[in-house]
Amino acid sequence: MAAGNSRIERIEARFQGNGFSPHRHDTYALGITLSGIQTFSYRGEARVSTAGRLIVLHPDELHDGGAGGKDGLTYRMLYLPPELIAAAGERAAAPLPFVGDPVADDPALRHALIDALSDLQSPLSGLQLDDAVTGIASALARMAGEIPRRQEIDRRAMTRLAQRLREECVNQLGSRVLEAETGLDRFTLARQFRAAFGTSPHRYLIQRRLDHARQMMARGVSLAEAATASGFADQAHMTRHFGRTYGMTPGHWRALRRTA
Repeated sequence: MAAGNSRIERIEARFQGNGFSPHRHDTYALGITLSGIQTFSYRGEARVSTAGRLIVLHPDELHDGGAGGKDGLTYRMLYLPPELIAAAGERAAAPLPFVGDPVADDPALRHALIDALSDLQSPLSGLQLDDAVTGIASALARMAGEIPRRQEIDRRAMTRLAQRLREECVNQLGSRVLEAETGLDRFTLARQFRAAFGTSPHRYLIQRRLDHARQMMARGVSLAEAATASGFADQAHMTRHFGRTYGMTPGHWRALRRTA
């Protein structure tokens, strides 16, 4: 769960045979089939998803689920309240996006879901959740046929925001702090920041923390101390981000520096 909203959930499920009988959610259910064959009934039709494909289930739609092969099924799901999707949309008066096909292969939606579901061991931070919801809402709107508006950027606000993230990367900067800095709501600033810098405020902040941690490790500071002093929850938290960014562990990186 994340951001103080008990209706936001992330799960990984593994089972064989019939997993659950028909039921409904009052949230969007968005996920990725990791392995096996995922079978379910949805809007009166039998559906099938295989490894790597995406699932898009809308609120209050009846569905069941099971594994279609003898090897079982593994998948991850993110449950998001529809009001978050509505708040992150580019048009305030637009209806909730409806994607007719519940099995999808959209690259932008896949990217947003992987970001949100890749690390179930750590809770979603406010900035990470803002980025995920913004990306998901934009992808769903486009998949539903909505034409995106031309992105306008408040360059001064984005420059101030980037400077704040650099200077205070070791602090826990939440969405409300960044809203006060820019005068923009969290979803608008997330869209504008990505348009201005090619990445999200959350990823930018993580990269600056990794820069800080590398500088400390280069001076001989222990990995655990470098992690906590750079704003990470602990060494394991830093190691997961370090590996996804540089393709190696912090210990390996430091060993390579010593032998260079």
